[in-house]
Amino acid sequence: MSIPKEPRQLMINVMYLVLTALLALNVSAEIFNAFDMVDKGLIKANDALDASNKDIPAAIKKSAAKGKQFETYANRVDKVGEISKQGTDYIQKVMDAVVDEAGDRNKKHDEGDYVMAYGNRELKGKRDYDATTRLLVEDGEGEKMKAEMINIKNKYLELIDEPDRAEFASKLPIVIDDVAWTKSANKKKNWSDFTFGHMPLGACMPIFSKFSNDIKSSEAGVLNYLAAKVGLTEEVVLSKFRVVSAPKKSYVIKGEKFETEVFLSAAADQSSNTGISIAVNGARLSVDAEGSAKWSQNASEVGIKKYEAVASVTNPVTKETNQYRQTFEYEVGERSVTISAAKMNVFYIGVDNPVEVSAAGVPSAQIKVDMSGGSIKRNGDGSYTVNVPGPPGPAKVTVSAPGMTGSKDFRIKRIPDPSPRLGGKEIGGKIGNGTFKAYSGLIPMLDNFDFEAKCNLAGFTLTRVAKRQDPESAANRGAKIEGAAAALQGKATPGDKYIFQDIRCKCPGDVADRNLGQLVFDVQ
Repeated sequence: MSIPKEPRQLMINVMYLVLTALLALNVSAEIFNAFDMVDKGLIKANDALDASNKDIPAAIKKSAAKGKQFETYANRVDKVGEISKQGTDYIQKVMDAVVDEAGDRNKKHDEGDYVMAYGNRELKGKRDYDATTRLLVEDGEGEKMKAEMINIKNKYLELIDEPDRAEFASKLPIVIDDVAWTKSANKKKNWSDFTFGHMPLGACMPIFSKFSNDIKSSEAGVLNYLAAKVGLTEEVVLSKFRVVSAPKKSYVIKGEKFETEVFLSAAADQSSNTGISIAVNGARLSVDAEGSAKWSQNASEVGIKKYEAVASVTNPVTKETNQYRQTFEYEVGERSVTISAAKMNVFYIGVDNPVEVSAAGVPSAQIKVDMSGGSIKRNGDGSYTVNVPGPPGPAKVTVSAPGMTGSKDFRIKRIPDPSPRLGGKEIGGKIGNGTFKAYSGLIPMLDNFDFEAKCNLAGFTLTRVAKRQDPESAANRGAKIEGAAAALQGKATPGDKYIFQDIRCKCPGDVADRNLGQLVFDVQ
């Protein structure tokens, strides 16, 4: 905008700019608080990684003593710690230099680089971006840091076996994006300019902590790799778990006691149950020497009952506790035999008829099912499938189990006649001339039939009755209108009557075609 010549207006504009700057400073204070929170969180995470990595090297060396083939991995353990310490010391050195550059510049990181603000100790130059730009960008320290991070990553990878190196490299958290800066809207001359250029010190501190975190996380990854190579995971780290319930009975009769063994199934062969605890429905159970626990409950009511088992495992190396939970169920019933058709008390010829058979209190392996009038087959899910060849008539399903028998009568029937429809829609009556000509065939539809079945149209005769003309007929094979019948259909004009007669189809189980009657259309 143009500069006003009137002094009063000029003063108002200057005051507006000052107010805007003050507002920006308030927003910046909130942002700096956020940066400080992130930095403190990363520092805590780094401390946790140090604690986690502390005990693993000694455990690796102890496990490697099992055989000479593990010696090479034990020799790499100390190098992992050296790489981590050298890397984090370097990051700390750069951070101290930047803090001093933005602080009292006495060539060391000390209390002179901090001030007290509102009772809080904070960096003296946390808003200073000249110092960070000067040291990290202009003096090249940022590019040295990038090169050092890449060097640290390569040193870690040298401790990984060659066949595993490429896959392991893709999982290391040390990643330097040296491409994004080339695509930045603001022209940046290199990675350090993109990362640190005109960045206040308070915003750079979480970046330093993040680099340290990457180094320590990579250290943990390499140590876990070496631990797996010496078989440490087989002795002290259980990697694959599954809560298992082994009930004595699948069904429980009312009044009996339901009893099951709940245990933790682990992938490791030489695991110890030390640190394993098991609870069912919140009640902690006693765990035996084999790592299993027993739980029982009285079966007082009929129905399906559920219970939740929770296994807690503490890793003896990392001291981390993980929980694994699973919900199980059992059914309480009374002694009886039940036979029911899944859809109705009819078996249809030519289709699979699903049947459910149960005998409460008896394992399914002890149930024997037979039938007359057809065949019955047990499926993998415990249900049954009945096939009847015909003819229509009676059938009987008989069930026998220890201490009980039962049977049920069924009727064998043909699949009901389908409804023929022109184009799968029209059943006769008035129809538009264009609509009639557009349909290409008859489709037999099984309305309200619950089974998966399809009937095939065998053929029909099409007759055209036009005003003051003799009727014309054409036989047609199959469902599609073609040949002479299609030519006859193409003559349709308002006032004509078309009759589809002698409509024949064959459904599953049919020996011969069945007649579906006729359809009559009045062309409008």
